[in-house]
Amino acid sequence: MKKSRFIQAGAVLLTASLALTACSGGSGDDDGTKKLTFMFRGGEDEKKAYEEVVATYEEATGVEVDIIVTTADEYSTKLKAAITGRQVPDVFYIAPGEVQGFANSGVVMDITEHVEKSEIVDFNNIWQYGVDSYRYDGSVQGQGAIYAMPKDVGPFAMGYNKTMFEEAGIPIPDPDEPYTFEEWLDVAKKLTKDTDGDGELDQWGTGLNINWSLQAFVWSNGGDWLSEDGKTVTVDTPEFAEALQFMADVEQKHKVTPSTAQAQTLDTYQRWMKGEIGFFPVGPWDVSTYNELDFDYDLIPYPVGKTGEPATWIGTLGIAASATTKHPEEAVDLLLYLTADPTGQKALVDANIQIPNLIDMAAEWAAEENAEPANRQEFLDIVLEYGRALPANRTYNGEWYDELFTNIQPVIDGKKTAAEYVKEAQPKMQALLDQANADAALAGGGN
Repeated sequence: MKKSRFIQAGAVLLTASLALTACSGGSGDDDGTKKLTFMFRGGEDEKKAYEEVVATYEEATGVEVDIIVTTADEYSTKLKAAITGRQVPDVFYIAPGEVQGFANSGVVMDITEHVEKSEIVDFNNIWQYGVDSYRYDGSVQGQGAIYAMPKDVGPFAMGYNKTMFEEAGIPIPDPDEPYTFEEWLDVAKKLTKDTDGDGELDQWGTGLNINWSLQAFVWSNGGDWLSEDGKTVTVDTPEFAEALQFMADVEQKHKVTPSTAQAQTLDTYQRWMKGEIGFFPVGPWDVSTYNELDFDYDLIPYPVGKTGEPATWIGTLGIAASATTKHPEEAVDLLLYLTADPTGQKALVDANIQIPNLIDMAAEWAAEENAEPANRQEFLDIVLEYGRALPANRTYNGEWYDELFTNIQPVIDGKKTAAEYVKEAQPKMQALLDQANADAALAGGGN
């Protein structure tokens, strides 16, 4: 494998920095070898991919990297424990919602100068959404200094079981012409069946989780969570209520998704994996697993509501460097190798755990012959055209946002209308948002 510009430059930087800091007392052996810790979360596929990529980095630079990997559920707790115990990893994952708190408390390094001087970072060739998610000027997130670089951007696409469509004789969806809400529901009804004749449904049109799929339906219907200035919760609008009611009716009224009781026996993710679900969300992190399924699947736009335009969210995780690392140059070099260097990016993309951060590489990746899924372009369309940040990504905390989902089950069960619920939820959410904004002003010095 040809060495990238990063690796060539990294070896030079390492030699120069060793000459200057061999006696600095930083983490490392007596021979001057420098060591970093890299903490991240993920499953076996992600762990294996990062182990291989980090090994290439170590071989090229001479810097040793100790990997700490946790499950997604454990990561936040273990990272906070490390911070509290003053054992902050040199390099680690960070979510957009953590940027303001970590920056204000001095946990993460301002890497702006490092990034702007880097020979490998071309801001015209990396997703702006990803970089902007980790900018913070002390008052507003999305602008100002850079506190992390995007590990990835994660477009949350709509997937479908292509094999199920073919067996049911239903035309394959057009990747360029999205269904309307009504058309999508009609297809879901046709896919919902008792396939073995025992009187019980065992195949369903869809199995969407309200926490992660409501956004697409609300936005496409013209609703939103916040006003443009980020100060007012706007869930109590007709457009929002209509979208929420539609999703509740999908289960309770139309019964094209497993019931709450059925989902407790086997959740909808497991049923999708078994080939029992027609429509189901797909993120880039799913591809390595979904490509091994016993059925064919592909991607399409989300169905459209009143706006006539599809919508969904784009997730992202960032990689930050500790503000107290003993090796700031090497820590930033490692995070740039993992986020912006072509060699590192290709290895991670080839492992099917993300889409490329680099725009030119992403275009080639989407156009590959015999790609899985075939319509990879949908991931890129979301990033380029119709994806949005999750509503709480740029507020000081997400408690106000989480409040909507805390007591939403009566709506899903048909015991309360969506219109009634959002009227009740709005003032509770507003109080939490007001507190978050006040906390942000206080932490930022009143900016």
